[in-house]
Amino acid sequence: MKKLIILALLLVNIYAYSQKTLPSVNIFDLNGNIFNTDSIHNNGKPVIISFWATWCKPCIQELNAISDVYEEWQANTGVKLYAISIDDQRTSATVTGFVKGKNWPFIILKDTNQELKRLLGINNIPYVIILDGNRNIVWTHTSYSMGSEEEIINKVNEILNMKEE
Repeated sequence: MKKLIILALLLVNIYAYSQKTLPSVNIFDLNGNIFNTDSIHNNGKPVIISFWATWCKPCIQELNAISDVYEEWQANTGVKLYAISIDDQRTSATVTGFVKGKNWPFIILKDTNQELKRLLGINNIPYVIILDGNRNIVWTHTSYSMGSEEEIINKVNEILNMKEE
C-alpha cells in the first residue's frame, strides 16, 4: 500500500512538471567555454542538477555529502549530477579553485549571469532539480539538512522503477 501511495504521489509530481523541461541557455564550464543546457543529458537516465554557490554553506554541505556517495549512486542507478554555480561576476573567478580543492566527482558549470536560475524561478539555494530520461523536470527541492541527500537518490530510484514498469 505504501508503495502504491508513493507511486501515486510521484505520478502527480510528474504530471505537474510534465510540460516543464530544462530551458536552453548558454552557461559556462570551468574553463570559461560556453556550455548550452541542451547538452545536459544522461542517455535516457535521470539527471540531478544542483544549484549552489561558494558562499552557501548548506550548498557545500549537500554537495560534500553527495560526493561521498556519488560513485555508489552512479553504480546503482547510472545517475549523473551537474552542479551549477550561481556565483555572480564578482565571485565567479573563485569557483574553479574552490571546486579543485573539493575534488567533487560531478560536472561543474557556472551560471554567472543567473539566467538559468531566473528562467527556472529559483529563489533560494541549495536547489535541486531531477530530470527524467526525457529531460522533463520531475522533482525539485530547496534547502538542505543532514541526510536529505537520501531523499534525492530515493526520487531517482522511483523514476527508474517507473520506467521499468
